[in-house]
Amino acid sequence: MLKTYKGSCHCGAVKFEADLDLAQNTYRCNCSICRRTRFWVAVAQPDAFRLITGNTDLTEYLFNTRKNQHFFCKRCGVRAFGVGNETPIGQMYGINIGCLEGVTEAELSTIPITYVDGLNDRWQESPDFIAHL
Repeated sequence: MLKTYKGSCHCGAVKFEADLDLAQNTYRCNCSICRRTRFWVAVAQPDAFRLITGNTDLTEYLFNTRKNQHFFCKRCGVRAFGVGNETPIGQMYGINIGCLEGVTEAELSTIPITYVDGLNDRWQESPDFIAHL
């Protein structure tokens, strides 16, 4: 069931709301950027994401195909969300679960995770090693 979550970067300059169902699969990836930033993604449709504050506090990073947008807070460096423009489901917002407010440790421990092998461009497969993700 969709629920509206509030979220923010660490310093609070970037604030957003997202309608998410945390009983659905979330994603951990071993690609170069997700591994380095420890990005844990819940998927939101474009109409289910609202940036409340911080548009001018965001910096965008593009790499590889330069089609997926990685946004970071200029002040604290936290990657609160990104926009996937080249995904199997079309455009989507990847919400960093670690940036959601009001989600308890107990709730976090029950969120289902799908592991994807972005490092080897095997997006429909799980990597051989996942414990570090």
